[in-house]
Amino acid sequence: MAKKIRVGLVFGGRSAEHEVSLQSARNVLDALDGGKYEVSLIGIDKTGRWHLNERSAFLLNAEDPRLISLNRASDEVTLAPRGGSGSLINVSRHEDAGGLDVVFPVLHGPYGEDGSVQGLCRLAGVPCVGAGVLGSAVGMDKDVMKRLLRDAGIPNARFLCIRRADGRPSFAEASDALGLPLFVKPANLGSSVGVSKVRTEEEYGKALDLAFRYDMKVLVEEFIDGREVECAVLGNDSPEASVPGEILPSHDFYSYEAKYIDEHGAALEIPARLPPAATEAVRRMAVDAFRALCCQGMARVDMFVRRDGAVVMNEINTIPGFTRISMYPKLWEASGVSYAALVDRLIALALQRHEAEADLDTEVRL
Repeated sequence: MAKKIRVGLVFGGRSAEHEVSLQSARNVLDALDGGKYEVSLIGIDKTGRWHLNERSAFLLNAEDPRLISLNRASDEVTLAPRGGSGSLINVSRHEDAGGLDVVFPVLHGPYGEDGSVQGLCRLAGVPCVGAGVLGSAVGMDKDVMKRLLRDAGIPNARFLCIRRADGRPSFAEASDALGLPLFVKPANLGSSVGVSKVRTEEEYGKALDLAFRYDMKVLVEEFIDGREVECAVLGNDSPEASVPGEILPSHDFYSYEAKYIDEHGAALEIPARLPPAATEAVRRMAVDAFRALCCQGMARVDMFVRRDGAVVMNEINTIPGFTRISMYPKLWEASGVSYAALVDRLIALALQRHEAEADLDTEVRL
């Protein structure tokens, strides 16, 4: 009988997207084949402590996305390097809790999607599902991401970047440069947390205050008049794009609530009803952006299709939502890859990349 692959499923985290991560982890866990994988549930609480949880009680209020929370009544653990591979150390019991063959981070936002956990896994010598340190970091920081996309010739919305230490451009300056309405958002956050649609000077001031609650950098972006479409990408050196899907929000825009709490907050049309040429343009841009931003494993690429058929990049998410109403798994399901098969492929891609990197020289050969 083949030895089971030990997967460290890491979720929660210090981000404002903590609760979304809990929902995602629950679905990933359900999709992991118990005959193939041995799963260690590692929940990170909002203070940054890592907890080794039991499957039967790792979440509280699991059925309610508004009240869902991590069960912190469990042993505290940490990941430590051990001779080229990683081990979980049970801090509470002062004992080795065993090695991990691969880490599957289902962490959205800072301290998880931004390269932090990816760097820890790299130091510990453990394969990590999804993008590496660089791809994660540039995918998280929308300011850096948009400048790299612009350099690669991939069209994206015009924007202003405001740092907390700098003076704020006035509403007149921002609207003169970018038009109205405007979108204001934290540079390093996702799931529409801290995002506002702005039409007036009063809304602009409140939107900046809200965004700066979550980040040291804030983006002010132009409004793109177009259909909101998303495409899922899967792969390492030869990434593939799924069929595109379209978001038809019932709210003013595709908000946090519409994505993760209100099942009726948006209609998801999969595949999107686009002309063949637009469909191919969307899929091509998704792969081009994935490559330009040094991504690996997986990403969800968000775009707009203007009325004239032109495609404009919005942003990339290197650890997209895996909840039951999330686009990433739904797009692959519509493309012929089931949720369980998708999880299998993501783990295989992480192991494949780790094996390739292990063949690289770490010594100078004279």
